[in-house]
Amino acid sequence: MAMPNTTTATTTTIEQDLTVAVNIILQIHFVVTFPYPYMNDRLHLGHAFSLSKCEFAVGYQRLRGKHCLFPFGFHCTGMSIRVAADKLKYEIEEFGFPPQFPMDVKKDVEKEKVVTPSEDESSKIDTKSYSKKSKATAKSDDEKYQWEIMRNLGIENDDEIRQFIDPQYWFSYFPNHIKRNLEMMGLKIDWRRSFITTDANPFYDSFIRWQFHHLKQNNRPCMDHDRSSGKGVLPQEYTLIKLRIDDNHIPTKLKPYVTSSTTGIYLAAATLRPETMYGQTNCWVHPNIRYIAFETRLHDILICTQRAALNMAYQEFTNIHGQYTILAEFLGSELFGLPLHAPLSQYQTVYVLPMMTIKEDNGTGVVTSVPSDSPDDFITLTDIKNKSNLCEEYGIKESMVLPYVPVPIIELQPYGRLSAPTISDQMNIYSQNDHDKLLEAKQQI
Repeated sequence: MAMPNTTTATTTTIEQDLTVAVNIILQIHFVVTFPYPYMNDRLHLGHAFSLSKCEFAVGYQRLRGKHCLFPFGFHCTGMSIRVAADKLKYEIEEFGFPPQFPMDVKKDVEKEKVVTPSEDESSKIDTKSYSKKSKATAKSDDEKYQWEIMRNLGIENDDEIRQFIDPQYWFSYFPNHIKRNLEMMGLKIDWRRSFITTDANPFYDSFIRWQFHHLKQNNRPCMDHDRSSGKGVLPQEYTLIKLRIDDNHIPTKLKPYVTSSTTGIYLAAATLRPETMYGQTNCWVHPNIRYIAFETRLHDILICTQRAALNMAYQEFTNIHGQYTILAEFLGSELFGLPLHAPLSQYQTVYVLPMMTIKEDNGTGVVTSVPSDSPDDFITLTDIKNKSNLCEEYGIKESMVLPYVPVPIIELQPYGRLSAPTISDQMNIYSQNDHDKLLEAKQQI
């Protein structure tokens, strides 16, 4: 009895499979995506309306015989979830568990009674103004606290709300609920291709890391808009100003790290206006912010906040990408009075002085002072000159402050070449605590 030719049969099967695969590939495909919603809430009717466009398109194209793909993602990246989680943690620490919020901020329901108009007055109702009042009321005190916001989302159990202190819990709670809702709607989503963002998803995270590392190398860094259409907001690029510490006044903590290859020890200030550096009169640091010193691959030793050092490590400032070594730590108050050599400044030596409004999470935590063009710098420098007790508190000598006056560098109409002093005088700003006035002055110039 003759045996079947298994080789021929196998070859035929493979050829048939390839033919089917090629035919599928050659057919017209249709892909639709829905920009993934943020996972700090359930989906609402607005989402359903927008999703219906994708759903109807996929259904129609399927009827035309196309192979359709409808993936769906859940957006978990960003600060909103973290901020909300931190708010819940704070509210437990401040008001106990479950939180007992102050009564004076509770919504007074009785004050918001709905007035039913008589038949004679019904035609006079201003529905527009009534609508605005209702909307304002809805956004007021009932969402004063994050805990109450979570209850308004339908999460009534206090023990469950407490779990949202962990940002990771948001990733598991809302995506699962939203998936069930979308399945109930019967959407034609391919759930095999569902995903969440953040490093909780290593595949998505590797894709994002590739963008940050490789697109920048190709001089095409990530933007916040479509390059072909553009957008009015552009990425901000800081210029690093290296303020060299005088060689005879190097902090004791750093002396063991100074070698023959060390090019200099600097306070690293960040600025958005490098063209104003000709008018530097001093340098600002915050007395209570903790600063660190680290060495760059060019053998500079830079002093800045730890956050700034990490950012610079990811910008090829250090030998190992994303890593840096802390040589020493300083409170800002330890740096006061250090003599510096500021590049381009008309003053040969400037000094480190205190500024209370510096934020640790902005820039490098080190600010170079140009009082001719910055109202904040001018008012703070004037404030220090007028407050001898502040100088005594931080060991600042008069010779470090009094001789320094604004340097006219840029003509700005109608304020002239000393725009900051001029507008400060016009607006009657006399203290660095006049935050609102200083902000307005800064916006004007």
